[in-house]
Amino acid sequence: MRLNVFTDYCLRSLIYICLKEGQIVTRAEIAQAYAISDNHLMKVVHFLAQEGFVQTLRGKGGGIRLAREPHLINLGTLVRASEEDSPIVECFDPEHNSCNIVAACRLKHILHEAVQALYLVLDHYTLADLVQNRHELTPIFAIQLPTLPAKNIPSLKR
Repeated sequence: MRLNVFTDYCLRSLIYICLKEGQIVTRAEIAQAYAISDNHLMKVVHFLAQEGFVQTLRGKGGGIRLAREPHLINLGTLVRASEEDSPIVECFDPEHNSCNIVAACRLKHILHEAVQALYLVLDHYTLADLVQNRHELTPIFAIQLPTLPAKNIPSLKR
């Protein structure tokens, strides 16, 4: 099984946006970070906004940011929504099915079960799970993490 490119770009875009920790991100910035076409990302960002995963802000200083906290963005929900137009095999699409064994085929039932198992696993994870290793991911994109103020730690007296 293979996720479509659209779903891949949705996931990668959300990871990048999440790593920016609330900062406004542009499509061009995501495109550059992953070396992918900004034109491809136009549909991705539109979809993510329509589905309520991101907010888009127009005008000068506009861009994209997460619409929800990362722990509220479920991977199963996202993948189901982005893959709904991409059947895994022809017979899952009754409108375009020309398979002549569909009436007796057992493979479609096995594949349906496999797809459901994939979604069951994805349902256990969120965007927050994908960025738990942010200290490994941010250097890849040259993202500067906000620095926390140093705490005054009293020195130990001997």
